[in-house]
Amino acid sequence: MSGPAPTERRSRLRQYQVQLLERMQAAKTGATDSGRELGVSIGGRLCLLDLTQISEIVPLQAATPVPLTQDWYLGLTNIRGNLTGVIDLARYRRYGGGGASPAERRLISFAPGLGFNCALLVERVLGLRKLADMEAVAGDEFRDSEGQSWLRIDLAQLVREPRFVQVGLV
Repeated sequence: MSGPAPTERRSRLRQYQVQLLERMQAAKTGATDSGRELGVSIGGRLCLLDLTQISEIVPLQAATPVPLTQDWYLGLTNIRGNLTGVIDLARYRRYGGGGASPAERRLISFAPGLGFNCALLVERVLGLRKLADMEAVAGDEFRDSEGQSWLRIDLAQLVREPRFVQVGLV
């Protein structure tokens, strides 16, 4: 037997994205408990992204390369009519590879309030996580109840890094 039909898979994916977007919007307005993060896999590492710092999750789409840019800057793509820079954070931070299939990869766009029109390439979206259910280890490292280590990435701090904003080769 084969899996669900492509239209059914798209419908389920769309439903999941709508539910996730509703949760993200609720978190931004304070309608849910604080400390909710989006769990993602980047370069084989488990990472947490603050819901207030991200705008949306979109399926992986081709980026048009831009000449004379860093290897971690994958190029520009069109997300809902906006040209958006695509960053491979695994390359930027020199993490290893995670080996996710292209079907699992997603783009996570930055919230407009950060003033930086870009999206991160992630290997997998792992769902919502609650910081209150995790143990702080050191700095931005957390450990969940299963003993897995998570790195919290502050996107507002990331966009202030000089190397991050300098995508062109120097």
